[in-house]
Amino acid sequence: MLNINDLADDLRIGQRSAISRAITLVESSRADHRAEARELLGLLTPDAGGAIRVGVSGVPGVGKSTFIEALGNHLIDEGHRVGVLTVDPSSIRTGGSVLGDKTRMPTLAVSPDAYIRPSPSAGTLGGVARATSQAITVLEAAGFDVVLIETVGVGQSEITVAGMVDTFLFLTLSRTGDQLQGIKKGILEIADVISVNKADGERVREAEATSKDLAGALRLVYAGTKDQWVPPVLTCSALEGTGIDTVWSRIIRHREFMGARGLRDKRAQQQLDFTWALVRDELDQRLRADPRVAEMRAEIREAVLSGEMPAATAADQILAAYDA
Repeated sequence: MLNINDLADDLRIGQRSAISRAITLVESSRADHRAEARELLGLLTPDAGGAIRVGVSGVPGVGKSTFIEALGNHLIDEGHRVGVLTVDPSSIRTGGSVLGDKTRMPTLAVSPDAYIRPSPSAGTLGGVARATSQAITVLEAAGFDVVLIETVGVGQSEITVAGMVDTFLFLTLSRTGDQLQGIKKGILEIADVISVNKADGERVREAEATSKDLAGALRLVYAGTKDQWVPPVLTCSALEGTGIDTVWSRIIRHREFMGARGLRDKRAQQQLDFTWALVRDELDQRLRADPRVAEMRAEIREAVLSGEMPAATAADQILAAYDA
């Protein structure tokens, strides 16, 4: 039987096995585990909240993992303890995922001052919001003063992660054409700091040109706004380790711009949004587990697949069964 008080005590002194067990607990969808997770989080919350929370996203192939390793090593050299949560792409059908981020961060993974946790998204953003937000609490209570969250980079997950961090960093590549695409998706609108990665070798000039193009695009996005943070556009090379310190300094500057009250208000609003995310996630779990819904699941499935019943009618019948 798991002793929650002992687990909390072991976690507070930074015992790595306790951190892993705690995050596994908050990720679980089992009803008994969710109850234990709530008890554990109640004990840990007073010790949490002190970390700098940064979300890291970017286009596929931009080198997010390489960047996070370079940034993590830089922060450890400065005396920080770094926790990394990677929202890993997983199969909607099976829930399986590659979970290869530790292999892409070899030096950071073995550092005693770093902890890397790949978490399968299992195809549900509600699950991501619940598990990742609670994993942040676990890492902060364990003494990590910087928490980096890497997203899968597929649009909506960025917005989910942006709702649980202090600063959202968007990585891009030179001459990929995603300046305008990013604006259409709204990614640039939620980014607090932008950096063009792989600015090394012959690509330095291209990276600088892309940086100027993006800065111009951002001026259009933020035209007419006053007293508002305008995301800086930087260049860096995670492979060579250049520009990493500048990116971090802009992240700190963004926090200073918000100020203590701004950061407090932002986190308070995030907690309110998270409350409703938890409600939606819990309702989804209860709906799936409801015996009346389970009884009619096969019948509804066949009716929808055969075209005999429209989706709206099927949804109404499922909800009526649950309400009953």
